[in-house]
Amino acid sequence: MLVIVGYLVVALCVFGGYALAGGYLAALWHPIELIIIGGGAIGAFVVGNNSKALKATLNALPTVFKGSKYTRALYLDMMALLYELLTKIRKEGLMSIEADVDSPENSPLFTKYPAIMADHHIVEFLTDYLRLMVSGSMNAFEIENLMDNEIETHHHEGEVPVHAVGKVGDGLPAFGIIAAVMGVVKTMGSVGLPPAELGILIGAALTGTFIGILLAYGFVSPLATLLEQKLHESTKMFQCVKVTLLASINGYAPAIAVEFGRKVLFSTERPSFIELEEHVKGARSR
Repeated sequence: MLVIVGYLVVALCVFGGYALAGGYLAALWHPIELIIIGGGAIGAFVVGNNSKALKATLNALPTVFKGSKYTRALYLDMMALLYELLTKIRKEGLMSIEADVDSPENSPLFTKYPAIMADHHIVEFLTDYLRLMVSGSMNAFEIENLMDNEIETHHHEGEVPVHAVGKVGDGLPAFGIIAAVMGVVKTMGSVGLPPAELGILIGAALTGTFIGILLAYGFVSPLATLLEQKLHESTKMFQCVKVTLLASINGYAPAIAVEFGRKVLFSTERPSFIELEEHVKGARSR
């Protein structure tokens, strides 16, 4: 929703300001310029990315029109689930969670948190490392290194759409210049026309530069920034799980382990100590 609001503000201020200055809006409407600029940018996007990058970008773009799913409520559920799992381990031993880890969709613990279950990436990350803990064949340093490598891989994969969209935004002004140059070439071939008609042709040529720059900095490049912000949010969830599990492996009680996880969250979504404690108690009672 904020993306649409931002686009409306950009369009209203740019075109509204032009109209208030006495400009004629119809003079900016040149579909051929849009075809040259838009078509060139899309073609370059296809050439510059492999099929995996194209698919990842197309899947990521719809998410920019939705609000962030990484809310305080989601983090509270994540830490409540971790607390329950670690408490069960502490009371009944590591083998007690084997069935939960092998089949989380049938686990009474996991199914209490449908918002967490909806994110298969974080569920897979959590269950994989719980499974390693159950096996007991790796120490804390080895698991931490493996977690860091997986989180880094996740981050690199998430950066693919960011860079792809950013490159398109960077290239749009150049395609605008191409459209402008082609318009100037057309104008030079019509030098015999009256000055009034030549003025229209020159204005149409210059519109190409305007459209390219407006699309780049007003519409496309901001999407790359937003995708990057969403990537950082998704990575923070993995870091929360990592820190909590490592604290547990190092011998901390479940209540202290989830406190470690709480501390790594962004301040805008981080619940207070009391808020987390009350949520965990409520989850356990359910």
